[in-house]
Parts: sequence; C-alpha cells; structure tokens
Amino acid sequence: MSKLPSTPVERKIFSVSQLTDNIKTILEESFPFIWISGEISNFKSPVSGHYYFTLKDSRSQINAVMFRGQNRNLKFLPEDGMKITGFGRISVYQPRGTYQIILEYLEPAGAGALQAAFEQMKARLAEEGLFDEIHKKPLPFLPCKIFLITSPTGSVVHDMIRVLLRRYSNLKISILPVKVQGDDAVDEIVSAISLLNTLDDADVAIIARGGGSLEDLSAFNSESVARAIFASQIPIISAIGHETDFTITDFASDLRAPTPSAAAELVVPVKNDLLQNQIILFKQLRSRFGQYLQNQSNIIHNLTKQLTHPRKRLDDLTFRLDDIFMRMNRAFKQSHVQKQERLTWWMNRLKKNSPQHRIRFQRDTVIKHNETLLFLTTSLIKTRRLTLKELTGRLNALNPGAVLDRGYSITRSLPEKTIISDANTVSTGQLLEILLAKGTIRCRVEPVSGDFKKDKSNG
Repeated sequence: MSKLPSTPVERKIFSVSQLTDNIKTILEESFPFIWISGEISNFKSPVSGHYYFTLKDSRSQINAVMFRGQNRNLKFLPEDGMKITGFGRISVYQPRGTYQIILEYLEPAGAGALQAAFEQMKARLAEEGLFDEIHKKPLPFLPCKIFLITSPTGSVVHDMIRVLLRRYSNLKISILPVKVQGDDAVDEIVSAISLLNTLDDADVAIIARGGGSLEDLSAFNSESVARAIFASQIPIISAIGHETDFTITDFASDLRAPTPSAAAELVVPVKNDLLQNQIILFKQLRSRFGQYLQNQSNIIHNLTKQLTHPRKRLDDLTFRLDDIFMRMNRAFKQSHVQKQERLTWWMNRLKKNSPQHRIRFQRDTVIKHNETLLFLTTSLIKTRRLTLKELTGRLNALNPGAVLDRGYSITRSLPEKTIISDANTVSTGQLLEILLAKGTIRCRVEPVSGDFKKDKSNG
C-alpha cells in the first residue's frame, strides 16, 4: 500500500464528472478536426439512421460515430472490413468516460487530394459561420426579374429558361454568362456575383451548371466563390451538378436545388396556380364579406328593436330632471338650515368668549394698579425727601466750610500741605498755610511755649 506524502500538500479532489469534463475539454481543444484512416469493424446502423462502428489498425482501435445528417451524403455504404479515410473531431462520451471520433466525412481508402481539400475547406468555412442558417436570405415569393449565372452555351441554361417560362410565361430573365470550369471560371463567377449586386432590378439569381467530376466542379468549391455568395445582398440559389453532387457553393448559397431544373421550379410559382388561387381567394373573400355584411345587418336590426322613441326618451329625461331638481332643492334647503344653525351656535359661543368683557376687566385692573402705583410713588417720594433733608442737615453739620464760618481755621504745612493738629509737629521758621472761611494766610512759625489746653485753663 502506497504511503501519503510526508509533507502536507493541498489536495484538489475531482469528482468523476469534473475529471471527465476536463479530459473532454483537453481532447476537443487539442484535436478539433483531424483526418484518420483505419478498418471498420462492428458496424451498426440503428433506426435513428446514425452509423456506429470501430476503427482499428494492427495496434489500436477507437469508437466512431457518423450522424445521419452527415452520412446521408455518402455515395457508398460502409461495411465491416472496409478500409476508409475519414474527417472528424475527437469527443468524449461522458456517461461512459470513453473517447470517440465524430466523423463528418468518409471515403474509401485512397481517395484523392481534391476530396480531402474539399472537406477541409468545408469545415473551415463552417467554423467561420458561412453556412449558418441565420445568414440565409429569404427568396422573394414572386420575383420580377431572375438572373442566371451559368454558361450561355450549355443545355443547362436552356432547360432553366424553358422551365421558368412554362411556369410563368411573361417572367423577365437575364443571363450573366460565365465559364463554369477552367482557369478563369472562379474570377468570372465572382465578378458576375459582384455585378449582380449593383443592379437595381435584380430580385434573385440562380448559379448553375451540369454534372461532372470533382475536378470539373472545382470552380464551385472555391473559397472566393463561397465568400462572394455569402457577401451578396441578392438571394442566390445553387444548382450545381446532379442531386448527389455537393459543392461549397451549395452550402454557402441561400438555397440548394438538386438540379438546375429543380432550381427553376423553386424560384418562381406556377402562374396558372396563382390565378386559380386568386379566384379561390376572391370567392372566399366575397363569401366572407357577404356573410360579414349579413351579420352586421342582423346586429343593426336587433339594435333597432331595442331603440325607444325620442319623445318617450325625452319625457323620461324630463321627469328625471325634475326629480333631480326637487331633490337638489330639498338638499340645498336642508344644508342651508344646518349651516344657519351651526352659524348661530358659533356666534353665541363667540359672544360668550368675546374679548370686550376681558378688556373692561383688564382696564379696571390697570386703573387700580395705576392709582396704587401713584400712591406708592408719592409716598416714596415724600419719604425720600425727608431722608434727604435729614442727611443734608447732617452733611452740613459736618461740612468743614461751616466750621470755618464759625471762626475756626485749618493749618497746613507747606509744601506738603499736611494738616497740623499738634504744635509739637512744627519747627520754628517753618512755612505754614492757614485756611480761613474767606481767604488763605501764609505765615512762619515763631517759638511756641505751653499748649492750647494750658493757655485755655490759665486764661
């Protein structure tokens, strides 16, 4: 039993479906289209019409499938033991997890290089989308003018003209002559398609030639012709060779006809059939229109029965108008009474809440407050005046000027202007200033003896 790695690694675990999907993607991208050769074995063709078999050689084998859409173009029937060369793509059948090849083309071993080149070009142009149905232009139901791109000398052009005129006698037909094989055939066909797209009266074109070998049909297997057909704004029908012949032109064209005569039958309907259809449609239209008129007449008749006389209708409307008027009058009166009652109620309520009562009350209150304020103000003024008078008297009593008026003086030293209240604080000869009630005296100090109190007592 193998051991797990000693160092831890991140494991990526695939489911079986995921692993199969990855293998399928790798195989299909690596082998988009390949050529393969081998021997057929276990060949089966069930009711579905698909071919299932095994391709093998001396060393290996591979499952192969060819679907009905591809194998119906084969010119041979594969069988066990047949050696073949095929062209296809690798795919994986996921339910079983087996790979297989899906074949698009088969040929017996030893087929020529032209066929291989044809298949390669077909696959490449198909990948580009040149053969997709979405690009196919619809054919006009009844073209006014048909252009034939073919050889003017072959029997093909005469066969198509005969079929076209037989189906629609006065149809306009124009021929764009080209070579249908040879070195210049490709250039002439491409030029004819380009010329076709410059014509104003071109409705549809048929590019045709008779049968031939793969070498004879090489001009119609040209990539230039295929791209010119794809770029054409005019619908093109291909009618190359016989019913079993397929060319690149057939795949690139807007419609493939098995033969040139069949192309002529496909491009235009039979005129007599159109006339007969027109007669039938006219009869059906006349019958259905007559039936429609009869149905409308019956409807009008039934509606007429339901109509009433205008006078009766007018009387009914008059009665209805009177009734509505009376009802409206009653409703208006009732509404008026209700609104009048509501208005009276609001007026009474407004009177009860009238601001005049409140204004009178507030006015009386203001008068009372004004009288009270006037009384209080007068009392306060009187009180303040008395207080002022008292304070004025006290202030006058303390006023130094009043003291001076009674014969007193104030002595100050100079230049300090300090008030002298003690004789011991001055010296002999010091300059003094004496303030009187009226005027000022400057003097000098003489010697002083004793004090004011002693002098007062002695005196």
